Amino acid sequence: MSRHLRDRLPEWLVTLPPMGWLAVLFLLPTVLIFAISLRPADPFGGIGAGWTLDHVRALAAPHYVIIAARTVLFSLLTTAICLFLALPTGYYIARAPGRWRQTLLLLVVVPFWTSFLIRIFAWKVLLHPDGLFKQALACLRLVSADAALLYHPPAVLLVMVYTCLPFAILPVYAAAEKFDFQLLEAARDLGAGRFQAFLRVFVPGIRRGVLTAVLVVLIPALGTYVIPDLVGGPTSEMIGNKIAQRVFVDRNLPHAGALAALLTLGVLLPMAAVLVLQARGRRRAPTDEEGL
Repeated sequence: MSRHLRDRLPEWLVTLPPMGWLAVLFLLPTVLIFAISLRPADPFGGIGAGWTLDHVRALAAPHYVIIAARTVLFSLLTTAICLFLALPTGYYIARAPGRWRQTLLLLVVVPFWTSFLIRIFAWKVLLHPDGLFKQALACLRLVSADAALLYHPPAVLLVMVYTCLPFAILPVYAAAEKFDFQLLEAARDLGAGRFQAFLRVFVPGIRRGVLTAVLVVLIPALGTYVIPDLVGGPTSEMIGNKIAQRVFVDRNLPHAGALAALLTLGVLLPMAAVLVLQARGRRRAPTDEEGL
């Protein structure tokens, strides 16, 4: 064994287990999904013999295009709203006194102590025509007494934001905790306003946390199906709902595989974009330091 290989051996021994885990539990199932999408459906609910592109071509149907567009729209809106709320929240938690910081973080993670389904059903009760939330809005004359909050796209968006918001706050806070807040004071001394310093100094300074927040919110939002199923209606279907329908109701596994392959591409593209942006940031950092 050469000296170079002998020096790299500890590195390979550390890297191989997680790489094998990713290959078995991520890469192999992804390849199988793409392969299943190219097989014909069996009349008995299985996978037929041979190969076909019929299920891939079916994805170009108008109703699938609408559902895919709705999925992307809901996911992007959820990510944007969560980021809009997480940035000031992470900022204030990071600047809070030590005795309050742990309490605020605890309030962020408390929802995880309750089952996901129970939280969704709780929102269903709140948004019910006789629910507390609906009655409060009606008393404040913000909605009419006969208005329906459930089974509409805004209800789906509201619950998606609620469930994804902690995933946006935590990485923003983790990055903000390491931020040098004296830079904001320096920006204020140079004439920047409080909001301008926040946008032009603080947000770029925690860009890795922001990119992580975008990633961990956008990917689960793209694949969600329980929330539209419980609080949404026919106009709120997402790709995840169609995958569940093809698997459990229609028993058309190849068609479900084609939809899952489409969703997988929709998940991998944002991940690839974030990795490219992070790589560019790492390459730019030494250049910036040299310029200083």
